[in-house]
Amino acid sequence: MKNALSIDLEDWYYPELLRKHLDTNDIQVRIEESTRPILKLLDKYHAHATFFILGEVARKNPEFVRNIYDSGHEIGSHGMSHKPLWELDRASFSEELDDFKEIIKISIKDDIKIKGYRAPSFSLDNSTKWALEVLKEKGYLYDSSIFPARNKLYGLNGAPLEIYKPSVVNLKSNDPESNFLEFPLTVYDLFGFRVPVAGGFYFRVMPFFLFSNFLKRINRSRPFIFYLHPWESCKLTPRVKSISKIDYFITYWGISGVLKKLEALLKKFKFCPIHEVLGL
Repeated sequence: MKNALSIDLEDWYYPELLRKHLDTNDIQVRIEESTRPILKLLDKYHAHATFFILGEVARKNPEFVRNIYDSGHEIGSHGMSHKPLWELDRASFSEELDDFKEIIKISIKDDIKIKGYRAPSFSLDNSTKWALEVLKEKGYLYDSSIFPARNKLYGLNGAPLEIYKPSVVNLKSNDPESNFLEFPLTVYDLFGFRVPVAGGFYFRVMPFFLFSNFLKRINRSRPFIFYLHPWESCKLTPRVKSISKIDYFITYWGISGVLKKLEALLKKFKFCPIHEVLGL
């Protein structure tokens, strides 16, 4: 079974747990340095991914983004500023999508079709469901932002675990009349308890044998989606010491072992961009 591989292309200083603690004078740009080893691994195993590009990254690194596209990877939208949807409204979100489209046209080519979107901090839930209508209006075909388990920052507990067509009235419900798809982040149902195995922190903190075992079980009935931020795999990612101990643990634990675990994942499972899994 082919599974979806996704990379959220943002630099180390964008995560929600960090951005209020940063001195802008201390910011070092590391996006290319942290992403190149991932691209090398994907090339080694002939795997292609969906790169959800942050507009600000594309504006500052157009040639790098173009090289990712030329390597056969799908380009998706991660918005412009990395503001979560709960800090935007319809008008500002629509403006971000328009700005992103123009930046990508300049970076890659005029007629590129952007099919998919991922909200910063997985911030699509029933409090921000208006964003779904905006995405449809802008011609997007799918979203991959719903995290069907709740943690301290985000999540929509009770949302479907499999690919579905979300209702604009209630994102937990399927709308059979819709032509817009949601590929929720991967969660394994363990006797009624939802175990996140989508990637990111959960990939870093969980032993690989356990993580991969959950994914194998999921593949018995459906494809899974995996995500990673480049900064999560780079040993040189700057550490912000002013955050709380728990936030420091969530942000940095396991970074040094991520590339090795990613390579093991690429050996064990078949991956492709999201649009291929969805048949779009």
